[in-house]
Amino acid sequence: MKMIHVANTDLDVSEISLGCMRISTMTKSDIAHLIQTALDEGVTFFDHADVYGGGECEAKFAEALDMNPKVRETMHIQTKCGIRKGSFDFSKEHILQSVDGSLKRLRTEYLDVLLLHRPDALVEPEEVAEAFTILHDSGKVRYFGVSNQNPMQIELLTKFVKQPIVFNQLQLSITNSGMIDAGINVNMENEASINRDGSILDYCRLKEITIQPWSPFLYGFFEGVFLDNDKFPELNQVINEMAAAKGVTNNAIAIAWILRHPARMQPIVGTTNAQRLQEICKASDITLSRHEWYQIYLAAGNKLP
Repeated sequence: MKMIHVANTDLDVSEISLGCMRISTMTKSDIAHLIQTALDEGVTFFDHADVYGGGECEAKFAEALDMNPKVRETMHIQTKCGIRKGSFDFSKEHILQSVDGSLKRLRTEYLDVLLLHRPDALVEPEEVAEAFTILHDSGKVRYFGVSNQNPMQIELLTKFVKQPIVFNQLQLSITNSGMIDAGINVNMENEASINRDGSILDYCRLKEITIQPWSPFLYGFFEGVFLDNDKFPELNQVINEMAAAKGVTNNAIAIAWILRHPARMQPIVGTTNAQRLQEICKASDITLSRHEWYQIYLAAGNKLP
């Protein structure tokens, strides 16, 4: 597994991260097997959120590992806070309470990264700044980031927050490539030219914020996977032919497409299947050519101007 350096930190992390959103219904032994498989494949980064499984995902993760300081040092743990039932909450009080809850469930004294989970329309950046400073100075959180935020939302936050924003978690897949489409179709009047996110891809590159693509196998908003899906015959034909030529599965090609982008993103894969995880991790061993990257992009139904 290749490693990437996260700018403005001392973190060198696996270029593929394991998302733990779906592990709450798994058995302890199955979770332990999944995590050990990840570690054996070189995956060192694990993504959580306090709302995943109502906190059960964090708790079961730690239980399956019999979490202790020695185990904790073999991995990087990231969690998110801010989503509440029927609302978002970036208040100082909620951030601090959420982190304490996550630390308890994860059986650890610190988080490598804390993300604000989606934007809060009522955010008061001064309160976020106070919370971040308390968490950082106490050693509870090393680094901070956001999810699904546009450039101006991040700019507003960084006006007050002292710590650098090092990650932005954004939806991206071969079939959900809006942030890429808008950059290709500049000065056009087609649907793909609509800039829906303030050029967040270029902004993150300029600010050295590492993008973490979520749902890299899904199309739409949790509508289903595009691999082996009859809705995408041309795309699957291209991916399958490429996978066969390279001796990997279609899972690896889908992730290799994201890894090929020079932004050096860190995709978060949420599989709970250990064998599939092994297949996905093969993406780190291959590099798509420029022609292959565009071939997949066009097969997904995109057009070049």
